[in-house]
Amino acid sequence: MANIFSSSIGKKLIMSITGLFLVVFMLLHVSINLAILISEDAYNAACEFMDTNIFIQIMVPILAAGFFVHILYALILTLKNRKARPVKYAVNNKGEASSFASRNMFVLGLIIVGFLVLHLVQFWAKMQLAHYVTGHGHENPYLLVTTVLSNPLWAAIYLVCFGVLWFHLTHGFWSALQTVGFNNTKWLKRWQCIAKIYATVVCLGFAVVPVYLLVQRYILA
Repeated sequence: MANIFSSSIGKKLIMSITGLFLVVFMLLHVSINLAILISEDAYNAACEFMDTNIFIQIMVPILAAGFFVHILYALILTLKNRKARPVKYAVNNKGEASSFASRNMFVLGLIIVGFLVLHLVQFWAKMQLAHYVTGHGHENPYLLVTTVLSNPLWAAIYLVCFGVLWFHLTHGFWSALQTVGFNNTKWLKRWQCIAKIYATVVCLGFAVVPVYLLVQRYILA
């Protein structure tokens, strides 16, 4: 067990498992976000569900731990391996290993961490955290989100960050699967294709919200 936490392979395995865990979470997150396109009541009801559902309450600290461990091990591996060679998930395909995403996974990750902090301050702290502390969250989550994301500056920042997330996911998803053992040569190209499809669906799902709010505010108003 100690070798899992101390060896490079063990660290990569932990980083990959936590990364895949976050991949699943993003599907839930984007599903909640898309409720904004339905109506104000639909989105506020979804947020109320997130604030009060016992399963979600249990998953939140686990999710936070997953983010922390993923970021921590990415940092540890990068600092350790830069002395010898660039850090990547397990990669055997030379063409993919030389892609923009694989060469810049750590930098892309740092941008995502900065984006995560911004996102937590703007939304999570005023919604779920406020609910934990005071017993009730923001009085109108829909108004909070639409006010921020209909601002052209914030919308542009979020859209750029979704683009960064796309690159991170297209490489990270399939290479994490390869690290945990799904490295059959026949399936390698398939996983890479699935990763791009997943990343595109998720990032477009996130991006459509600020685009929709900008159109609604400045074109349809």
